[in-house]
Amino acid sequence: MAPWQTLAQWLTRGPAVLVRVAQVEGSGPREVGAWMAVTASGLLGTIGGGQLEHEAMAEARAGLAAGHVLQARRRFALGPSLGQCCGGVVHLDFEWLDAAHIAGLRERLGGEAHWSPVALFGGGHVGRALVEVLSRLPLRIHWVDSREEIFPTGLDERVSTEHSEPVQGSVPGLASGSRVLIMSFSHAEDLDILAACLRRQRERGDLPFIGLIGSRSKWAKFQARLRERGFSEAELAAVHCPIGLPGIAGKQPEVIAIAVAAQLLSQSGS
Repeated sequence: MAPWQTLAQWLTRGPAVLVRVAQVEGSGPREVGAWMAVTASGLLGTIGGGQLEHEAMAEARAGLAAGHVLQARRRFALGPSLGQCCGGVVHLDFEWLDAAHIAGLRERLGGEAHWSPVALFGGGHVGRALVEVLSRLPLRIHWVDSREEIFPTGLDERVSTEHSEPVQGSVPGLASGSRVLIMSFSHAEDLDILAACLRRQRERGDLPFIGLIGSRSKWAKFQARLRERGFSEAELAAVHCPIGLPGIAGKQPEVIAIAVAAQLLSQSGS
């Protein structure tokens, strides 16, 4: 469940105060737009933790007790008085929320317009572990497999699924800017998906990252077959294989998922 959906549920039971980072001067623990929602007994999200968050929570709960926010905006200097050595200044906005605000939460807090698209091919163990990790990040995930009934139920709203046969048939319709992760159950499918991605890159150049799961020997064989299909060395050089951030060892699905997520973040700067 997305954080805004959790907040919507909370608001059906009582009010909350929304605390958002409005401005940062110098160094701060979170970026502008980061938020947390505070109820009398609950907390959702974070503005960075530490004493700043502790004081903001106290301010929000004092407002809840009073029936209104005490100040719409407060300035916090991250110095000795707060016990934080960031050295910057953070301006926080405080806003009262109740059931009347539920309708607009998705647009205000969902952030979908700024989520980067990821196309994941393969619903196996690593694919499932990756979806678990990536669905916690500001990403829109399009999950594709040629097998029917492969996808689990109860997926986060930011994950869409597609049964495609042949599986590479979905490549032309991927969102522009998609970062592609290829890890199907079949090497033959992997090769066809990769070839389709490289053809799209040749035509449109709008897939900023193409990652293929596998060993160096697998990649060597794939390169030979892709050269036979007419792809150049420059085109093949755009493929990341083996996939995952170097230096993270381990072949468990969860470890691979973390390494791949780290690689995506390092490439995108997200």
